[in-house]
Amino acid sequence: MGHRAHHGWLLSAGLVAAPVVVVSWFRAVPAPWPPLVVQVVAFTPWLAFLAAAAVLLALPSRRAWAILPAAILLTAQLTWLFPPEVFLARQGGYPQVRGPDAPAAAKLTVMNLNARLGGADSAAIVRLVRDHHVDLLTVQEHSPELEKRLARADLGSVLPHRVSHPRNGAAGSAVYSSFRLKEVGMVPDTAFSMPVVRLETSDPGAGAGAGLTVINVHAHAPVDIAVHQWRSDLTAVARASSGAGPTLLAGDFNATYDHWEFRAMLEGAGGGRKLVDVATALGSRLIPTWPMRDYSLPGVALDHLVTSPDILSSGYSVHPVRGTDHAAVIATLEIQLP
Repeated sequence: MGHRAHHGWLLSAGLVAAPVVVVSWFRAVPAPWPPLVVQVVAFTPWLAFLAAAAVLLALPSRRAWAILPAAILLTAQLTWLFPPEVFLARQGGYPQVRGPDAPAAAKLTVMNLNARLGGADSAAIVRLVRDHHVDLLTVQEHSPELEKRLARADLGSVLPHRVSHPRNGAAGSAVYSSFRLKEVGMVPDTAFSMPVVRLETSDPGAGAGAGLTVINVHAHAPVDIAVHQWRSDLTAVARASSGAGPTLLAGDFNATYDHWEFRAMLEGAGGGRKLVDVATALGSRLIPTWPMRDYSLPGVALDHLVTSPDILSSGYSVHPVRGTDHAAVIATLEIQLP
């Protein structure tokens, strides 16, 4: 291969690798980055493909000084995409793996959806609830009109219990359940309504059940000066989830696992316990939940189901819903009984 060909391959590899290096720096360094950087970091998972392309472009040059850095860059992307600590912890008990002598667990299927100003198709929501035997539904951007449409679609026949704060605009929220619900508080100092709800899986005549604390999360989007509110919202959610007992945080976090603010929340910022992002734990980080429409962007996972470590998860899936740019996320949770 001639000198010009070598030079061409190296130049191409460098051009492909350059944006990966820049965004990787922002991803790796926890700092109060400005809104544009925060938004770009959300797309980190897709850099793995650029990093792989850089390796392939560097290989024909046969230059170790070019191939090795590209390979290191790809390794970093894959490590972030499939975090070893999450998978090792999952095998070792975080989330806990129930032992042979542990009591039977309570199971429930949960679903979350940002309804985009209440515009989500109510019939599609109810259909998903029925088809997937959903026991618990959390909704953000829940409007009075959406609540009426869900009632007309007969959501109450499958999820008769409700804690609802419908509002026009983005601030509304709702929790629907087949189990009894009791509102026990509200996450303080947040831009949008984030109720804290207690769910009891016990049923008369069915024996012991398990209690579950549910926090309906809707963090502000990290745009313009609101990036400070976004960080404050995630910190407030971490603080609210620091108590004991099985806990589920379900909602639109407007953050991905690549944001250090989200990872700090999972690590128990504010003195709380560690939490588990279900999609990350199950290797599903590349399944996007936004945008499902309106934007020509690679998809990212902004909507999450996050649990305390005493909850096992399985069956994670993502479902587009007409009328909203967010997808519904569904998973089955298994709560260990005390």
